[in-house]
Order: sequence, then structure tokens, then C-alpha cells
Amino acid sequence: MTRSALFVLTSCTVMGQSGRPTGFHLGETVEPWRILEESGFDIDVATVSGHASKMIGHDQENPAHADFLADAKVRGKIENPLSLPRVIPGKYAVIYFVGGHGAMWDFPSNEHLEVITRTIYENGGVVSAICHGQAALVNIRGTDGKYFVAGKRLTSFSYEGEIERGLEKIVPFSLQHALEERGAHYTSAAGRAPHVVADGRLVTGQNPASSASLGRQLVHAFAPT
Repeated sequence: MTRSALFVLTSCTVMGQSGRPTGFHLGETVEPWRILEESGFDIDVATVSGHASKMIGHDQENPAHADFLADAKVRGKIENPLSLPRVIPGKYAVIYFVGGHGAMWDFPSNEHLEVITRTIYENGGVVSAICHGQAALVNIRGTDGKYFVAGKRLTSFSYEGEIERGLEKIVPFSLQHALEERGAHYTSAAGRAPHVVADGRLVTGQNPASSASLGRQLVHAFAPT
């Protein structure tokens, strides 16, 4: 299987009717990208709309963010993403759903994402998501008709985290509870502590602080030692 990864970004720019801005989280993009890149992966970017996504989570004082955004090749992929119908699932060994609250609105129930994710996983590839990116996994079913997350260990942004930020009435559903209702074995860490769960070829992270650990687990899941 070739070392090729697909990063999927939300196209949502506003949290529902709240007027609050959202987009894809840069911090959750940079570290996994660089770790995979250093391990020989070629990375493509896709968005739900097929157009460039709005960026959030940019730390102006983080040199890694500055270097990432100054990389012309990276910027070209982020600013000119693939549309989902153009994605060829068989090309990728890894699919990674980047977080950002917008994912709660446009990732679930997307037929293209379901087919792409199921194909990559059933071809022996790795499925990964961080924070709210796991919204993409809520409604996916395998070819056996069962929910993809059923019986699997995972994490995501917690419902407690939504309450702490005053967003529990703004998000369209509780991601944690939706995953649990689909049969997932959910765990989380307190507050903003990093937390990554690897269950075979499913790798999930709870929050931005989990980005680096998730990237390392992705490499391990692809080629375990």
C-alpha cells in the first residue's frame, strides 16, 4: 500500500444559526501533516465543498504554524483542495478528518465520505479523526451494514467540553453521545489534556493537544513494529 494520506476539511464557516465563526483547525492539521510527511507520506487535501476552507486555530506565535503556512506546496493543496467526487479512495492508505466545530454540520451523512472511508478501511487502510472530525464516522456503515464505530475504542471532543465552552445548545448533537449510541467504546481525558486512542486501524484524538501523539500513532498504525 502506497504512503498516501487524505486530509479532509470542513467547509462550514459558521456554527449553525449562532453566527459564531468556524472552520478547519490549523493546529490539528500541522503536526499530523509534518509527522506523516517525515515518514514518507504524500498528502492530499479534500473539502466537502471542493473549495478552500476557512482556517481557525492559527497560533501566530507558533513557528511551526508559520513554517507550515509559508510552504508553497502545502498552501497550494489547502487553497486548491479536491472535491469529494474527485477523490479516488484506492489511492490512499490513510484518511484523516481534521477537527473544527464546522465538521458537526457537514461531515455526518455525506455519502461521498462514507464510500471513501469505508473503501480505505476495507482495503486495509487507516481511518483517523480528531476533536470534532469524528462527526464523519457517526453514520458510516461497513459493507456488512453495521455501524463502522460499533465495538471500536475511540475518543472525540467530549460533551463536557461543549458545556465548558457554552456550545452544548449550539452544536446540532452531542458527538460523544452519538458515537456511544452507535456502539463505540468512548473514553476521554479531563479538560484540555491530550488523549489518543488507537484501536487497530482506527486512530482518534480528543482535542488539539492530541495532534502530535495522533500523528505518531498514525504512522505506527500504518506500519506497526
